Amino acid sequence: MCAALKRRLYSLSQVKATFVEPMECLSVSKLPAGQQWVWEIKLDGYRALGVKGRDTILYSRNGKNFNKRFPQIVEALRNLPADTVIDGEVVALDESGRPDFHRLQHFTVEASRIRYFVFDLIILRGHDLTSLPLSERRELMKTFKLHSPRIRLSEQFHISADDMLAAVRKQQLEGVIGKRKDSLYEAGKCSGAWVKMRINKGQEFVIGGFIRGPHGVDSIIVGYYRGKDLYYVARVRNGFVPATRRMVYEKLKPLVTDKCPFVNLPETGRARWGEILDAEKMKKCVWVRPKFVAVIEFLEWTEADRLRHSKFVALREDKNPREVVNEV
Repeated sequence: MCAALKRRLYSLSQVKATFVEPMECLSVSKLPAGQQWVWEIKLDGYRALGVKGRDTILYSRNGKNFNKRFPQIVEALRNLPADTVIDGEVVALDESGRPDFHRLQHFTVEASRIRYFVFDLIILRGHDLTSLPLSERRELMKTFKLHSPRIRLSEQFHISADDMLAAVRKQQLEGVIGKRKDSLYEAGKCSGAWVKMRINKGQEFVIGGFIRGPHGVDSIIVGYYRGKDLYYVARVRNGFVPATRRMVYEKLKPLVTDKCPFVNLPETGRARWGEILDAEKMKKCVWVRPKFVAVIEFLEWTEADRLRHSKFVALREDKNPREVVNEV
């Protein structure tokens, strides 16, 4: 650590190492240009904060304790300096070393494939770093070693936006994260200093209902929030296997309600793609309180605000349904 950065560190305010609401990325359809931006690969996993205070705790993005789910990561975090908080993503790697969210969610992978990629440092030895620019926080991250193969520093790329996109597309990865080098850590905010762009067509949607099937759910009914209202966009039947149909049914069963949560149902008229969810077909629907979020891939989001050829990927229990909006 250079002397100037060390002096600046010790001039910062002292705080307790505890959960910090993570800074969010703004979804964009085009990456910003300019040398003030640095790029990271968008990892397909669980956002998580590692806290070394009185106890060592791995928190989900919404403050849930991940210790029992990822004990090997927690054990590695015990090597953090005292009173330190880091921000990153827990991922499961497949045989080729690529992130695989489906494996991570169902934990059908040996623990040796679980990694925690760290991309930010929020508190270091009791010093609040949120007022430092990202470039300086990253420099401070290099001053301590975790001595564990389970924890890695997320790589940053100082190249053009076009070159970054080309590389990510070639590797068929999920997307790109862009961050301003001078960005402060704005806890709980989505200011636009951090952005994200998906390469594949897919995003999270809120589950508001389902149709029963022989293995649990035949299909799920999903949508997104526009203000306080939940808007229906698709009935998703593809992507399930019997085990996930049963798993999703067991998750949704306690949330059953008589009230349809979607403000734009029933549908009327004709649909260009697929069947409409009209009042007659709605009689088969089982409505649920919108508490769960699903990752859905699709071929197209139509002008009529519907998904074409949608496919279920996984549940995301770490996402707040109210934050699920139209990202396209």
